[in-house]
Amino acid sequence: MKTFCNALFLVILSFSLVECKNESKPNVIISAKNEVRYAKGFSIQNYDGYSVVKVKNPWPRATKTYTYILKEKNGIVPDSLKQNLIIPVPIKTIVVTSTTHIPSLELLDEVNTLIGFPHCDYISSEKVRARIDTGNIKELGNNQDLNTEVLLDLQPNVIIGYGIDNKNPTLDNLQKSGLKVMLNGDWNEENALGKAEWIKFFGALYGKQKQATALFTKIEKDFFKTIRIAKMAKTTPSILAGDMFEDRWYLPRGTSWGSLLLKQANGNYLWQKTSGTGSLSLSFETVFEKAKSADVWITSGQFSSLKEMTNANPHYAEFNAFKNKNVYSFSGKKGKTGGILYYELAPNRPDLVLKDLVKILHPELLPSYKPFFFEKLK
Repeated sequence: MKTFCNALFLVILSFSLVECKNESKPNVIISAKNEVRYAKGFSIQNYDGYSVVKVKNPWPRATKTYTYILKEKNGIVPDSLKQNLIIPVPIKTIVVTSTTHIPSLELLDEVNTLIGFPHCDYISSEKVRARIDTGNIKELGNNQDLNTEVLLDLQPNVIIGYGIDNKNPTLDNLQKSGLKVMLNGDWNEENALGKAEWIKFFGALYGKQKQATALFTKIEKDFFKTIRIAKMAKTTPSILAGDMFEDRWYLPRGTSWGSLLLKQANGNYLWQKTSGTGSLSLSFETVFEKAKSADVWITSGQFSSLKEMTNANPHYAEFNAFKNKNVYSFSGKKGKTGGILYYELAPNRPDLVLKDLVKILHPELLPSYKPFFFEKLK
């Protein structure tokens, strides 16, 4: 599962090796434009008959760049690239290992190519759940210990994996067995649009780069439109985020994607000046001292009612946002087996998350809009 990322910026890389159309000079060096604009963890360069996909940040502080060659039918890959993993495209079958991969398949109308997933209960998508129920998608166990026997029987065209670090012996063993594995680092992006742009990664696998770009451009356009609306707000409500887990309060750091979205929604997130991505881990007393009078509270997905919150910790009721019933959560939107939709879809749809936050903080700016993910707890 992936969590809360950093400021918008442009990534333009160049890849220099490509086959020349002149058969007598198969390895003449030229350059190709990178098709990725916001994401910093991958790039795509298209050539005649093949594409080069580079993944350079699949986990924090990764030092190796992974290069994959997507070869079209009758495409000729130059000798200088043949040491890399070569995947014939468009693919027909796929295994993915994170719920954040699911929305791209659905948006590209490629759900029927998904044949395996670890911990299927986490999936919320109704279309994917229907295929699970009919046995068309096989359960693969745990992400760090995938069922090798089932995968060898399925023989997917490609497995999309991810890692918390560079230690994933299961993926290594699958590659040694002849299966093709690509790493996906969408969760490690520090920018909301960067996360969403990974749909282009999947578009390249299916030969649908134009469709993926069009879908992303629509998300990007709506995202910036909502930012412009938020700037019209006359107030900047103060915001508390997160809640207690065991004996610590977890909330997004100041340069995480969650914190940035709150700022873009024209809110005053009380920890927005902290540095780093990921989560802060604080004591209850530290949070209470700073956020007792916060106007709005955006909780995690732990609770579905105010009563559940006070049952877990009676001191939650001492915050002004709780007293005024200005507490919001995304926990109410779940799949039929309990998977929370926000964890699956939100990284792919920052336009919807931002619009929800503007509705929460400045309801007068979006009078007819009903939040997609968030609900006020009762």
